[in-house]
Amino acid sequence: MTKPIEGFSKLTKAEKLDWITANFTDNPEAAKEVLRRYWHPDKKVQHLHDEFIENTLTNYYLPFGISPNFLINDTLYAIPMAIEESSVIAAASKAAKFWLTRGGFKATVIGTEKIGQVHLMYSGNKERLKNFFEEIQPRLYADAASITKNMEKRGGGITAIALRDKTNILENYYQLHCTFETLDAMGANFINSCLEQFAATLKDGAQQYSTFTETEKNLEVVMAILSNYVPNCLVRAEVSCPIDQLNVGEKISSEDFAKKMVRAVEIAKVEPHRAVTHNKGIMNGIDAVILATGNDFRAVEAGIHAYAAKDGQYSSLTHAEVENGIFRFWIEVPLALGTVGGLTSLHPLVKLALEILGKPSAETLMQIVAVAGLAQNFAALRSLVTTGIQEGHMKMHLLNILNQLGATEDEKVTLTEHFKKNAATHSAVVTAFKKLRTS
Repeated sequence: MTKPIEGFSKLTKAEKLDWITANFTDNPEAAKEVLRRYWHPDKKVQHLHDEFIENTLTNYYLPFGISPNFLINDTLYAIPMAIEESSVIAAASKAAKFWLTRGGFKATVIGTEKIGQVHLMYSGNKERLKNFFEEIQPRLYADAASITKNMEKRGGGITAIALRDKTNILENYYQLHCTFETLDAMGANFINSCLEQFAATLKDGAQQYSTFTETEKNLEVVMAILSNYVPNCLVRAEVSCPIDQLNVGEKISSEDFAKKMVRAVEIAKVEPHRAVTHNKGIMNGIDAVILATGNDFRAVEAGIHAYAAKDGQYSSLTHAEVENGIFRFWIEVPLALGTVGGLTSLHPLVKLALEILGKPSAETLMQIVAVAGLAQNFAALRSLVTTGIQEGHMKMHLLNILNQLGATEDEKVTLTEHFKKNAATHSAVVTAFKKLRTS
């Protein structure tokens, strides 16, 4: 049995490779070769990657692709996407091409408010706590001035600090609910620095507040941390066209297609099992752009899924309607993104992705990301209500299956041509491959 190791982080990279492969792999030399194979040949670039995280052994590659022909607010974009799943980029590109000749996508940022909280436990008199907060509020801003100075020069900063009584849901629980404007920065470090200063000011101020009892002076600050749920950092993206322009060409009339699209969204609104998969498809598009642009897809995922359940039941993020002969399809999602700071100025591919997008502001990136999610959902629903999802997905997945089978390049060409006219189920591909090999 392998023993725990002390001081792993202090080992050299070579020593880390030796230890992990010797203790946790069947063939240490082969494992080391795989890990080394993904090192960047440029030592400066590799060193940069090594310092992004702790205990780096190698780089984990994801395909970096482009989905072209996105017309957003009358500007044409080619959207970078980093994702491992087949058919996502193809589906987004198909949706972009479809709407390109129907007015394109329209997107609007509704708000950019970000949130942080200082969580408190206080068992004393509520009125005294309220009076204390009103007295100390100006000092909260003043004590954080050194942190907010540069952000305020750019037009951002703290927008509000409020005391919230949450004792109805947890005994003695209060919070400072704080809002921020961080402009083109995602702002996590800025917000957390402000919150920790607020916490220090609160504790110090409580000790000095003469009206408090000795017990009240020791109010407990549990934690100070930003929230990834940002319902007021919101963007809307939509498409629309007359029904008679919805000629999708899959042996279905424009009218029936519109009705089925609306019905599919209605089902996702009322049935959580469907809504989760429905929204997962949206996140295929959103996460791929977020990854490519160096943003935090875990934070975005958490916030968006919380937003999908804001009315008490998990539901569709997209909406559809037919009114006065016009089909409308739209999405509203919270997106806290940044185009400065973090990886945006460090990772070479992130910098290039943002350059491809025209070096967007955070608000423009919010619009692009929302559009990517809407396009992905349109493409998925289009397939679901017409041909079914597997026909297109399996044809895109075909090369993965053939690579797993060890097909040669000539065999790939032959079988790809074969499955242009035949259903590409996994068993059908295996059968066709074996038949080709034996012949």
